[in-house]
Amino acid sequence: QVQLVESGGGLVQPGGSLRLSCAASGFTFSRYAMAWYRRAPGKERELVAQINTGDGSRTYADSVKGRFTISRDDAKNTVYLQMNGLKPEDTAVYYCGAPNIGFRRYWGQGTQVTVSS
Repeated sequence: QVQLVESGGGLVQPGGSLRLSCAASGFTFSRYAMAWYRRAPGKERELVAQINTGDGSRTYADSVKGRFTISRDDAKNTVYLQMNGLKPEDTAVYYCGAPNIGFRRYWGQGTQVTVSS
């Protein structure tokens, strides 16, 4: 029932920008924290950013702090990840996530981000 659909990935040069979007359905979006995760080649899945409900507080992995911004539009059931100053090490499959809905964690199918010259 929970569905998360990412879009916006692609190929970008170092220093470039991308904006990822995640369309959510199957739950009351505004009541839950949302997050972005990524899995780089040969590495574990990593939490890169999270945005809470209410005050909309945000947390970021140290590796992306100052470069990435997570935001949400509850009227559109959508969460975004603005990525600036991209580096080759940001290359990964990026997943939209809902960390805790009914004691479960959900991910979408992912969208590929490749940062390369």
